[in-house]
Amino acid sequence: MSKVYGSAKEALDGILKDGMLIAAGGFGLCGIPELLIDAIVESGVKDLTVASNNAGVDGFGLGKLLETRQIKKMMSSYVGENAEFMRQYLSGELELEFNPQGTLAERMRAGGAGIPGFYTKTGVGTVIAEGKDHKEFNGETYIMEEGIFADISIVKAWKADETGNAIFRKTARNFNPPAAMCGKICIMEVEEIVPTGSLDPDHIHMPGVYVHRLIQGEHEKRIEQRTTRPRPAA
Repeated sequence: MSKVYGSAKEALDGILKDGMLIAAGGFGLCGIPELLIDAIVESGVKDLTVASNNAGVDGFGLGKLLETRQIKKMMSSYVGENAEFMRQYLSGELELEFNPQGTLAERMRAGGAGIPGFYTKTGVGTVIAEGKDHKEFNGETYIMEEGIFADISIVKAWKADETGNAIFRKTARNFNPPAAMCGKICIMEVEEIVPTGSLDPDHIHMPGVYVHRLIQGEHEKRIEQRTTRPRPAA
């Protein structure tokens, strides 16, 4: 059965439901699955929990799902670029589960590996540790974090073959591999789909066994914060 679908809407058909947990790849606006996010917005599905490093920016990426109030809870590390996120959180409209960045990545990876929980020193003695199991190892205190097992994963890669073997481009790899691994169903969008067998096996970052549905499309590739130097005087 082919993994290649004609559009993001087709790839998500039959698997979206209210209240589901979605793991989303990306870091800032780098490597985000923008086509799949747009299709989720159009679907109208609601009460979502989304595990992602951040929540995009106002009007783009996951920020679109915040504007339409389709996200009930975010599991994130950084939210400082999104004014609507801040407004909803401070007003009590949005639940937030803060995760240290490395912890969030490891929770996704653990879920993909079938590991229900692990101990880490990160967050000990902070609000992150409240309500979590504490245990000592060799005289050091650790807290237990649970693996993330998402209903679906939405991720972005640079290139993939028709079986889903994928290559990420430079820093756009970021959270995409662990996010892809932890979903029961992984939908991946790419810039280019190539024939099976045309990719060097040593260059593949994400084996196709993790990818269930695949789409190709055009991407905007916005810059989150553009910083330039003043042009020197002639």
